[in-house]
Amino acid sequence: MASFGIMTPPQNVSYTDLLRVWRESDSIAEIEHAWLFDHLMPIGGDLDGPIFEGWTMLSARAAQTERMRLGIMVTSNRIRPPAILAKIATTVDAVSNGRLDFGIGAGSRPSVPMARREYDGSGLPYSNAAEAVARLGESLTVIRRLWTEDEPFDFHGTHVDLVGAFQNPKPVQRPGPPIVIGGRAAGVLRLVAAHADTWNIPGGDLDDALDRARLLDRFCAEIGRDPATITRSVALGVSFEEPEKTRNDIGDAVAAGFDHVVLILPGPYPDGIAHRVTEEFIRPSGNS
Repeated sequence: MASFGIMTPPQNVSYTDLLRVWRESDSIAEIEHAWLFDHLMPIGGDLDGPIFEGWTMLSARAAQTERMRLGIMVTSNRIRPPAILAKIATTVDAVSNGRLDFGIGAGSRPSVPMARREYDGSGLPYSNAAEAVARLGESLTVIRRLWTEDEPFDFHGTHVDLVGAFQNPKPVQRPGPPIVIGGRAAGVLRLVAAHADTWNIPGGDLDDALDRARLLDRFCAEIGRDPATITRSVALGVSFEEPEKTRNDIGDAVAAGFDHVVLILPGPYPDGIAHRVTEEFIRPSGNS
């Protein structure tokens, strides 16, 4: 049976609207997980409109919900140093009492050019794709070590350099929150094979997703990992104007093996949207 969740991009919406949707979703058993995204400026709608920082908002949502698993789909590894990110994630795992799924990726895709401006506008470096993937690999190694090691350690990588790295407390979940890596590039898929519990890919082109899934299977075989140990996740936009298309997209993705489904809710969020998405899309897909 597929697992269904929602994503509420925290852009061009109010704090109270986000709180209302998450509390409503937390009361619906079919909605098993909920997600925010990680951008500092809007990437859709009013590009000068309001947007909230993802991890700060996630901590608030963790404190105001009780049941759903939750996370960022996915964190940009370009924005925060990995040791700081590990500490933030541990804090959210504690606030949520062990409900965090740790979503991370290399950073904004070149296919989303409006996302680039948030790095320039925030004084953040925007490295090329190869460097971003290499940095992500080192970050994943460091974050896992910070979550698990009981003694300080040094790490001298090409992109990450730490001396006397150590964190206490450790996450509630041991050896740490499940790692969700998002992306489709070959370099990212190699990191999925090595590090991830779940792999997420944006929906819209199922043939491409299946091609990427076959590549992931190959990378798993190369390192001796059973690809079945990696949950396949897809993020799909919801259209209330074309509900049959959305239902077909969900059905096709689940039939293809993507049984962790994240439904991206269109803003603004009217009253009852979580119940509506459950009635129109989740229950007809067999998760009832």
